[in-house]
Amino acid sequence: MAMLYQAVYRRASFMWCRLHSTYVRKMRYLFELKEDDGLCRQAQNSGTFYLFHNLFPFLQKVGSKHFASQISASELKRILKKFKQDEQKLEDSVLIGCSDECMAYFALDLGSLEKMDIESELKGSFTELWKAFFQLDGKDARLLSLAQALLRWHDTHRYCSKTGQPTRKNLAGSKRVCHTNEIIYYPQMSPVVITLVSDGSRCLLARQASFPQGMYSALAGFCDVGETLEETVRREVAEEVGLEVKSMWYSASQHWPFPNSSLMIACHAMVWPQQNEIRVNKLELEAATWFSLEEVVEALRREPRPLRQEDGRFSLWLPPKWAIAHQLIQEWVKQQSTMPA
Repeated sequence: MAMLYQAVYRRASFMWCRLHSTYVRKMRYLFELKEDDGLCRQAQNSGTFYLFHNLFPFLQKVGSKHFASQISASELKRILKKFKQDEQKLEDSVLIGCSDECMAYFALDLGSLEKMDIESELKGSFTELWKAFFQLDGKDARLLSLAQALLRWHDTHRYCSKTGQPTRKNLAGSKRVCHTNEIIYYPQMSPVVITLVSDGSRCLLARQASFPQGMYSALAGFCDVGETLEETVRREVAEEVGLEVKSMWYSASQHWPFPNSSLMIACHAMVWPQQNEIRVNKLELEAATWFSLEEVVEALRREPRPLRQEDGRFSLWLPPKWAIAHQLIQEWVKQQSTMPA
């Protein structure tokens, strides 16, 4: 009777979704996959998989372009069989989305297998996610960002923080449950403000020592407990570069997988033009510099890679196009271009 009810419910849900937008249909379908392990198992057998190896995504190259390859369920089963892995390995995957036609996308980490063997079999390579961001378009980058964040979360939350007992993921990977006391754990994101500071005619960009040579970005920092968004922006700008914010406004937000899983809240901030002397906090940043509109526009036109100049310094280059820091910089350039002379 319960199985009949589920079948009727899914049929009714499908018919209801047909009358609504593609987006609504997809969201309802993904919700069902997260709540129904049986339905999710069916989707695994007909869906496609993005592969990782110790959190490095698998990429293939066609001509000069890289893309995140999707492996069909049947192909993945063949690979698992060839490398003497049980098909049950598929249950370690996490659901990361679906197509407009409701074909489910999953991500699976094959870190237990030999990396070079898989690369040779599939004619591609596992690439550090940060480097992959400069080679992929927005759609692939967003899916890989979500996939890595979920895979990492499951790997680091195997035990209940209250009982110390093992937790188990549901098939979709949308939660983990401690069956000792039925505590449910959901993946979480840490709120981070990312702020592009301007004094009216220039924008301030900064770099950390871990950045590639020549790369600069907007200021960023975690929100402290008890802070509002506005308070975080003012504090971070004061802490990192010694400037006081006069005004600020929200732009957009984006999930970011580093250092674990963050919600990047993007803002613009204006500081007082007469108080624009930068005092870099060396515990936070390696350098911070004011850049003119011309310098930023030139960097936007340039390929995003280290480029050493004749004087030995590296030319300015910026975060990948789909990153929200890039969007902030583009918005600032547009604002400057529309301002009256």
